[in-house]
Amino acid sequence: MADWELRPASTRDVEAVAELRAVVLRADLERLGRYDPHRVRQRLRDGFDPAHTWVIEVAGSFAGCVALRPDDDTRWLEHFYLSPGVQGQGVGSGVLGELLERCDRAGVPVRLNVLRGSPARRLYERYGFTVEAEDPVDVFMVRAPLRVANPG
Repeated sequence: MADWELRPASTRDVEAVAELRAVVLRADLERLGRYDPHRVRQRLRDGFDPAHTWVIEVAGSFAGCVALRPDDDTRWLEHFYLSPGVQGQGVGSGVLGELLERCDRAGVPVRLNVLRGSPARRLYERYGFTVEAEDPVDVFMVRAPLRVANPG
């Protein structure tokens, strides 16, 4: 697995994240007939909240991002994008595992939506997410918190 780190996002990261989103989602959005080069970036800009977002760095360089947004008694996993050059190296699994451990310790479920037909769905299923609902574009998934052993 590639060495990676999470650092808190800042407002300065929004354009890099918007551009990465456009690259990562393009194939799936085109397949679904929903790709618009302006809209894909603007939706990220409109929903970007650095308070709940981390930048993923590999070897000290920008490699992706992920957000974990609180919503009442749940957390929404959002904006989870990895640069194509680091995909398949275990970075996504490592980041997801760390964030899910935090949610397990807090006893909160995690929700997300993934585009229909996206290969990312398999990653989420491996980590215990199940389908809650589907529409023509999105698959909505949820994962209940796992019980964490009490350290004694």
